[in-house]
Amino acid sequence: MTDLRIRAARPEDLDAVLAFWKVAAEGTSISDDLGGTERLLTRDPGALLLAERAGELVGTVIAGFDGWRCHLYRLAVRPDRRRLGIGSALLAAAEERFVRLGGRRGDAMVLERNETAHHAWRAAGYTPEERWRRWVKPLTDQPH
Repeated sequence: MTDLRIRAARPEDLDAVLAFWKVAAEGTSISDDLGGTERLLTRDPGALLLAERAGELVGTVIAGFDGWRCHLYRLAVRPDRRRLGIGSALLAAAEERFVRLGGRRGDAMVLERNETAHHAWRAAGYTPEERWRRWVKPLTDQPH
């Protein structure tokens, strides 16, 4: 894995990231558009981490820290590159970022139906939190 490079996304990466998520990420988000990803980088330039191998995008994770909680979203690895340690390397980079910023615990948004992701998160030391439930309210008319 020495040829794997993890770096923060830049504005010029966002079109490629959005295309990548259509292939590699499970489910969609109301923020999966250029405006949403641009706002992310404006608010927290180091939050969107990219994994590249030989200049090719092979994985992503959003490691957002709001000063209170450490949130993980969009852990995605190119389907033909899974089980090679890319997701683990992205999570390690995200966790290092959180610790550097003063974070104490990471939490991840993981779809119930995504059994493949459940295995990956468990292997990384994460466990489901059964005491809490996510509650949402759309703030626009856009689909979520």
